[in-house]
Amino acid sequence: MAVAPPANSGGPQNAAGPQNAAGPENAAGTESAPGTHSAYGSRITAPNNRRPLTARAGALALLLSTLWAGNPVANKAGLDDAGPMRLGWLRFALGGVVVLIYAVVTRQSFRVQRHEWVPLALLGTLFTVQLALMNIGQDFSTAGHAVVVTSTFPLWTGVFAHFFVPGDRMSRSRTLGTLIAYSGIIAVFYKGFAESSSDFLLGDLLLLGSAVLLGGRQVYLSQLGQGIAQHKLLISQALFGVSAFIIASLIFESDEPFVVTTRLVVALLYTGVLIAGLGFIGQTWLLKRYLPSRVTVISLSQPIFGVLLSWWILGESVGGELYLGAALVVAGSALAQRRAGGKKSEIAATG
Repeated sequence: MAVAPPANSGGPQNAAGPQNAAGPENAAGTESAPGTHSAYGSRITAPNNRRPLTARAGALALLLSTLWAGNPVANKAGLDDAGPMRLGWLRFALGGVVVLIYAVVTRQSFRVQRHEWVPLALLGTLFTVQLALMNIGQDFSTAGHAVVVTSTFPLWTGVFAHFFVPGDRMSRSRTLGTLIAYSGIIAVFYKGFAESSSDFLLGDLLLLGSAVLLGGRQVYLSQLGQGIAQHKLLISQALFGVSAFIIASLIFESDEPFVVTTRLVVALLYTGVLIAGLGFIGQTWLLKRYLPSRVTVISLSQPIFGVLLSWWILGESVGGELYLGAALVVAGSALAQRRAGGKKSEIAATG
């Protein structure tokens, strides 16, 4: 379950809001200041500058959600020519190359401080386990179940943020808004979910575990981003993901054919360069600067955009439930961004 740097870094994030620092080092997540440790080293002294989404940051989050909606379509196309494990490590390898290029262009330091090794290893492990649960769970479940269960991750992000992120507590309005937005997902996929066999308990439980870990990983990324540079976070995920998927591919896919086709190349460019590279950069940039529960609730629009893309690209029919679901997602997401007590929206008009 995930990914635009500030204007100074040369990335596509200029529309994401004002910059808090003058140099590219700050754009990607500064190194821990002298005398401080990362939030997940021995102590935490990194400042908490996260805030509610601005209008431009919200627009960036919505753009990323739209792009992520096409990820399953591209993955499905790539699986016709490569196994899931091989497709996975190729995707994360390409994403890692994009992050490396970004770090070199913005002149980031690759030196890992002593107190950063453990949190980066934990992040990479969390990333790998979460993806493993998701991939295995999808094999034991249906597409409808996978969408409904996996889409719960913004709910879990809100729960974790409530306890671990200062100023990101789950108020009544935010909780209600998130639940309303999630009900939009259920409205769209309820029919396929209800009509499928009930023999998918194991797969659904694995997918639920993946969703919980994904929600936790969003908060962990946001916390680590207060003291560890962004490119280090992304490279650690890529290294762990590539290593694990290569090993799994050698064990389970050694006899499967691997055909390089135009379709596979396009799928890898989309899922690797655009999503695992630029998309992950954008998502971690948002999580560093804005409250994680506010960022991830926008992700509830992904399944809606996915259905629209399936209609546009694949010619699949669209029913009235899509309009109901879209309305619930929009209304719930807007409510989740408001202050408790009905005060005006915290999505500011400017960055």
